[in-house]
Amino acid sequence: MRRNSRARIGVSLLLVAGALGLGAAPSTAADTPAPSAIPAPSAYALDARVDRTLGTATAGTYLDAKTGKLVVTVTTDRAEEQARATGATVRRVARSAAQLDSAIETLEAEAKITGTSWGIDPRTNRVAVEADSSVSARDMARLEAVAERLDGAVAIKRVPGEFRREVLGGGAIYGGGSRCSAAFNVTKGGARYFVTAGHCTNISANWSASSGGSVIGVREGTSFPTNDYGIVRYTDGSSPAGTVDLYNGSTRDITSAANAVVGQAIQKSGSTTKVTSGTVTAVNVTVNYGDGPVYNMVRTTACSAGGDSGGAHFAGSVALGIHSGSSGCSGTAGSAIHQPVTEALSAYGVTVY
Repeated sequence: MRRNSRARIGVSLLLVAGALGLGAAPSTAADTPAPSAIPAPSAYALDARVDRTLGTATAGTYLDAKTGKLVVTVTTDRAEEQARATGATVRRVARSAAQLDSAIETLEAEAKITGTSWGIDPRTNRVAVEADSSVSARDMARLEAVAERLDGAVAIKRVPGEFRREVLGGGAIYGGGSRCSAAFNVTKGGARYFVTAGHCTNISANWSASSGGSVIGVREGTSFPTNDYGIVRYTDGSSPAGTVDLYNGSTRDITSAANAVVGQAIQKSGSTTKVTSGTVTAVNVTVNYGDGPVYNMVRTTACSAGGDSGGAHFAGSVALGIHSGSSGCSGTAGSAIHQPVTEALSAYGVTVY
C-alpha cells in the first residue's frame, strides 16, 4: 500500500557523506526479522501491478522471507479475486487499508509528537510506532491513550536516544560548511545530476568534492521537510558512471529504480559506515523531526551513522532510496530510514542509468 498523502556512488572521483541521524536506539537482535531476500525484477513489477490494480483495496504487500514471493494482504473477497488475478500470493487480514490510514490520520491529528515515527507493517497488519527517549512520560501516556482507542491497529515501541539531525563537517561532498552523501547519478536530456537528501541541499546551492575545492555541481531543487530529496546538476563537465561504491574496490551498476517491499533485503552505501545490509520493516513511514515531519519514508534494519545521509539504499542493480536518517547500530541491527527514490526521480523528471 502506498499513501499519497503525502552511496557512496561512483560519482566520478567525487564522493559522499553527510547525515540526518535519528538518535534513537537501534533494534536488538531479537527484533530483527527473519532473513530476507532480494526480490527478483518480476517481484518489483508485480508489486507495481498490484498497486495499480488494487490501490487501497489491499492493506499492503510484503516479501515472504521463506519463499521470496510477494504476498498481498486483503480484507474482501473481491480484493482477493483481483489479487490472485495478478499472480500474487494472497493473505486475508483483519484491517483494511482504510482502517490503517484512519489510524495514521488519528495519530497525525492527536499525537504528532517530536521524537516519534510511524509506518505500516503489512506483515503484522498494524501501524508500527516508535517513540524515542525525548518523548516525555506525559506525551507517552497521550500516545498510548490514542493508540488504545484504535482497537489494536497500533503497536508502540520505545527506543532510547533521540531523533536528531547530524549533518557533519569534513570529507566527501561539501556545501555550506557541511558534508553530505550523493545517492544516485541520474540523467535528463543528456545532462548529468545526482540526487541526495533534501536536508543536505537545503544547506547550500554549490557543492564541491573537497573542503574549499572548486564547485562541481549546483543545486537545482530541494525538498525538506515533508520530503527529503534534492538534486544537484554537474557543472564541471564530468560524465560520472551510474554506479554505487561497494567500498571493497568494486562498484554496483544501477540500472533501474523501484519502491522497496516490506520483508526484502537491502544494502546501504555511505561514507561513514560504508556498505551495510538490512531488511525493510515498514513503509509509508512518518518521522516527526524537530524541524518538521517527513512522510512516505521507508524503515529498514540497516546500520548507519552520522555522515551517511544522502547515501544510497539499493538491492542488486535496483535503486530504492536516499538515506535520510538512522538510530544507529547495535551489532548488525540498525534502523536506517530512506526517502523512496522513485518519488525524487518523478519530481525532477530524471532517470538512473
